[in-house]
Amino acid sequence: MIRMTSLVLAATAMSLGGSTGAPAPSLRKSSPEIRELLAGALGAPRALCALAATAVGNNRWGERDAPATPLARPKTPDSRGTRETQGTPEDVRFLLESLSTDDPCVRELAVRLLANQASDLAAPGLLQRLGSADSVMRTLAALGLGLLQPKGAVEPLVRAAHDPSTGARADALWALGRIGDGRAVRPATAALGDGAPVVREAAAEALGQLDSTSAVPALVRLLHDDAVASVRRTAAWALGQLEAKSGADGLALALRGDRDAGVREMSAWALASIEARSATPVLLRAAQADSDAAVRETAVWALGELGDASAAEGLGQLLTKERNAEVRRTAAWALGQLDVHTAPKALIGALSDADAELRVKAAWALSEIADGAAVPALRASLSREQDADARKAEVRALIHSGERSEQLTELLQSKDPEVREAAIRGIAGHGESDPWPWPEPRPRPFP
Repeated sequence: MIRMTSLVLAATAMSLGGSTGAPAPSLRKSSPEIRELLAGALGAPRALCALAATAVGNNRWGERDAPATPLARPKTPDSRGTRETQGTPEDVRFLLESLSTDDPCVRELAVRLLANQASDLAAPGLLQRLGSADSVMRTLAALGLGLLQPKGAVEPLVRAAHDPSTGARADALWALGRIGDGRAVRPATAALGDGAPVVREAAAEALGQLDSTSAVPALVRLLHDDAVASVRRTAAWALGQLEAKSGADGLALALRGDRDAGVREMSAWALASIEARSATPVLLRAAQADSDAAVRETAVWALGELGDASAAEGLGQLLTKERNAEVRRTAAWALGQLDVHTAPKALIGALSDADAELRVKAAWALSEIADGAAVPALRASLSREQDADARKAEVRALIHSGERSEQLTELLQSKDPEVREAAIRGIAGHGESDPWPWPEPRPRPFP
């Protein structure tokens, strides 16, 4: 129980910067402190060790973890950045030795702590272990090299992409993608045909991080033909990352017909990423008719990103027909992204919606469209608005729509200082520089 508690405190302090009330166990450790942490990890429950491993913070925001880790934890984006520290030679040697233990929690923490040591000894030690006769050690070494990202590891990792061990192949490809060297394109493309789904997925992810479009046809085939949904989803992500316009037709086909909602969602995201304006009809159809709300929302977001005015009518219809609140809010935002000068009636009508966040986005969109016909509705909405953010957005919309009536003068008496400031700017003719928040849709999907 004491060991478990120590590991929880260590993980929490590493994650929150020592705000647990206990002395913060810094990663700038001497060997005895590192030994104590790994001793506490010995035999720890898997979920607890996963928390500690996440707290070490090796991944940048939006990056997935390695395909094969000692704990085999689910891969999730991590918002913490790498905490690199100056490790002593004794620290590095001890952590390298700890990779040989049979305990997965100790191995997990050892390889992640090792990757955070700013030492010239870490990469050579891992490269030596990449040639081990033990497949578990080779997988660990590939994981550590992917976290360290040393340029000198490219050729050994290229060879490891053909390793007999599935985990070692997957982690080697993942590491090559993180390092971002063009020498990885050929082995990663070849690995799209690997018999193990985790390897194909790692290969597709690596290609998405390499600045080469030569693999686009192979990624499109993978998107269409692979039997595993997570592999197809990652292929769609890679096409979007590469901004591969030649992949637009394949992505549109996946959006129309893939049986997995996650693949359709990623395909919609990718179509916006590659700026495929020709996909507007397919995206609009998905926004209106897909059975999954996340797909509909991402398709709506994509339409806003593309900015095709032909989508305005269809997006306006969503404001009255769609039941999901997030989809409706993003539809209002998307309308503000389009190059239109006449506000859809449904967007003006959204000013009376019970959803305050929708009213904010609708008012913001109306300020971008700047249609004078919306001024009466904005006046009426402002007169009854109780939500502070919505009021400010409506004032902004009035200013941008050309309102110069006595109502703006009356707003100078508002109790809300931001509303008063906006009114002053509007009366003075400086509405274009007003400091209003820019509504954005929710985060885009990761592979």
